[in-house]
Amino acid sequence: MCPRIVLFALLSLFVALGGRAGAEVSPFRQAVAEAAAGDPILSGFYRDHDYAPVWTSSADAVRRAALFIALDHAGDHGLPVRKYGADQLRQGFERMTSERQRGRLEVALSRAFLDYAHDVQTGFIQPASIDAGLVRAVPERDRRAMLEQFMVAEPHGFFRTLPPQVPQYAQLMKARLDLERAAASGGWGPALRIGKLEPGARGASVAALRDKLVALGYMRASASQVYDGALQKAVQRFQLDNGMQADGVVGEGTVQELNRSPEERERAVLVAMERLRWMNGIPLGQRHIWVNLPDFTAKIVDDGKVTFETVTVVGMNQGDRRSPEFSDLMEFMVINPTWNVPRSIVTKEYLPMLQKDPNSVRHLRITDRRGRAVDRESVDFTQFTAGNFPFAMSQPPSGDNALGLVKFMFPNPYNIYLHDTPSKSLFKREVRAFSHGCIRLGSPFDFAYALLARQTDDPVGLFKSYLQTGRESTLPLDRPVPVHIVYFTAWPSAKGTIEYRRDVYGRDAKIFGAMRDAGVELVGLQG
Repeated sequence: MCPRIVLFALLSLFVALGGRAGAEVSPFRQAVAEAAAGDPILSGFYRDHDYAPVWTSSADAVRRAALFIALDHAGDHGLPVRKYGADQLRQGFERMTSERQRGRLEVALSRAFLDYAHDVQTGFIQPASIDAGLVRAVPERDRRAMLEQFMVAEPHGFFRTLPPQVPQYAQLMKARLDLERAAASGGWGPALRIGKLEPGARGASVAALRDKLVALGYMRASASQVYDGALQKAVQRFQLDNGMQADGVVGEGTVQELNRSPEERERAVLVAMERLRWMNGIPLGQRHIWVNLPDFTAKIVDDGKVTFETVTVVGMNQGDRRSPEFSDLMEFMVINPTWNVPRSIVTKEYLPMLQKDPNSVRHLRITDRRGRAVDRESVDFTQFTAGNFPFAMSQPPSGDNALGLVKFMFPNPYNIYLHDTPSKSLFKREVRAFSHGCIRLGSPFDFAYALLARQTDDPVGLFKSYLQTGRESTLPLDRPVPVHIVYFTAWPSAKGTIEYRRDVYGRDAKIFGAMRDAGVELVGLQG
């Protein structure tokens, strides 16, 4: 440690003792001051508390026990257990023979406490370091306040309050333990090596399919080799739980999901727990909108229950077109909107088209910096590049507008919103990642009615009175509604079972890679 930092710590200790010449500095206090010197939070905390112990005196037994219990169960939360050094801390007590050793151990325990409290409360991975689309602002807690609150709290109860208190977190924790047990017992049987199967099929492939669904808990054991009605219903339930079209036909996609191992599912659950920690402290809202990107749905949730749901199309899996993850407040809707084409789309897509044919994209209006219409015939578009193109492009309100007839606004720096679309056919796809980043709604009018029902007795009439004008207009929400754009590939259903979705952007893989690098281990992957 830097000698200047240690000297400053000792001077602080001298000041804390009142600056009395010859005042006795105990070895414990001096060791605490030295060990905490490199951390302004710990240094200030111990100085202001007269270097009194928090963990290492006989009076601190309950606090100490609560901390070790929490550290011993850090793995239940999918945290990097070795980071907190519980074994080394215990050995520190066993080997302690001096007050100086006790002082250093005291600070080490406080560091472990702060690390664990931070990680279990708000996560141990920084979202922005993983993916450009992870723009979620994590509500970090004040480390000094954490120590101060713990000092006056019941220790065991304090630790119980740290993780996310939403029921889904506890459900994911339980699922994680169940998956570990499944992995330890050998998984869910051999991988299926079968072709397409439909109701009415017979043979060994059908028997193998049935065995897999039995192992996964979707049906009771049977020796039948017939693809009967019971098997079809089990397949459909599995397909629904995994975000697939529940047609009862076992094709390549269904087989792929059936062959997922407990370890693969556990990774999704662990990432989901970390994502929930990132959101811990963000008020969801008694009423809120939940847009789960890999689920391709937008839901209105009232008092914890889904009261409206619609399918979505999200950003395509390509560069900056992947929809970002963040929370904001929906404040108003724009009816008969104008589409002001984002500059990235103008320069990447439409400028090359104009350079080939100035009369292309006639549905879009081209304007100069003063908002005046540009005569296409008088402009040589080949002279411009993406960097110097001086014009803006927009599409006036119409049924063919790219935004459809309504967009739902929660102003944000990413220019992301929910909106209608004239391209209805895409909602029939199973994987719906086709937009430039914004979220397209399958039932935008019904979504609007559900939002407006809180502020008028006639939501349909109110909405249509704006719509029928044909003019762009703004309809404010009396009470802004929190919007949470999230990315959960593992999430508890209303029944408490875990549903899984595909990692369409590959974000979960990146996050779990970072978690593994930090020291998180799976039972099935150790050794």
